[in-house]
Amino acid sequence: MVDSLLRMDALECLSRNAEEIVTVQELEMVLQKERPKAYIGFEPSGSVHLGWKICTNKIKDFLSLGFEFTVLLADWHAYINDKLDGDLQKIKLCGKYMEDCFAAMGVEREKVRFVYASDYVNDAAYWELVLKTAKATSVARVKRAMDIMGRGEDEAEKDLSKLFYPAMQVADIFYLDVDVAYGGMDQRHAHMLCRDVAKKLGRKLPVALHTPLLTGLQAGGRMNPIESKMSKSKPESMISIHDDPQTVQRKLAKAFCPEKQTEGNPVLELCKYVVFPELHGELFFIHRPEKFGGDLSFPDYTALEAAYTTGLHPLDLKNATAASINTILEPIHTYFTNHPENLEKMRALDIIQK
Repeated sequence: MVDSLLRMDALECLSRNAEEIVTVQELEMVLQKERPKAYIGFEPSGSVHLGWKICTNKIKDFLSLGFEFTVLLADWHAYINDKLDGDLQKIKLCGKYMEDCFAAMGVEREKVRFVYASDYVNDAAYWELVLKTAKATSVARVKRAMDIMGRGEDEAEKDLSKLFYPAMQVADIFYLDVDVAYGGMDQRHAHMLCRDVAKKLGRKLPVALHTPLLTGLQAGGRMNPIESKMSKSKPESMISIHDDPQTVQRKLAKAFCPEKQTEGNPVLELCKYVVFPELHGELFFIHRPEKFGGDLSFPDYTALEAAYTTGLHPLDLKNATAASINTILEPIHTYFTNHPENLEKMRALDIIQK
């Protein structure tokens, strides 16, 4: 009975702020293991934005449950995807900067394993997995998985290496021998491809756990989550973890936030997925003059959303959200003040703006 309750608590922990789990029943089985393994993969490709808080919070959930967690800094994948001018040295430097970002957002370095694709690309066993994956799927199926790269299917017509990418990501999961493949919803097609291939090859079937993608601040209500996601390629539509308080305030002031509309509202998304998880049960405050109704406080996101649908003014929401985000960013800024080396190298190469 106690073990059953503990598994339920663990499942609730991993389900928190998750968009989907494929499948819940399989995850329950994984949670019975003494030391299960999970991973997430990132291309080292530039400045980190606030959407990473969703990922780092979920990684902390995995770690709290005793998972062995690997962060794959996919440098060869970034090279295939033409990131940072295809310069592997810049890409690897960016990987070191990203390690700092995880630490700055509270992921304890000694509790995670950072692996670079270049650490294992000389292993013939890895390329055997790539080839076996390729033989177990079709070109059309691989092309459908190319949205993990932020690219359309036609890109493969100009650059054959683009077709290698999904097969490599599947091989990464097999090679790392993970029980749970974690990522944002943009990783869904690749994870489903992996599950399909695993069945054909008789390999361990990884659970796929996906968290939402933050909508860009000026996405204008577009519903396609991949097209509208917060991205460093649109600086004014994303909040960098290095933005100062004035910049955060300015970007939030211009954010898409129509009155009473909750769906596709990036400011409310920030509250739901970034701000409230950092409050740890404390109240979310909106400060405003008495002539406009005085201060408000909310115990959870549901209460805030309900108030917004019934008339809470967008500007009040924006100001309170900006204040909360600046509080969240303070320890991140402090970390980089104390550990500036990799960030300064990134700025010197103009990969991150000063």
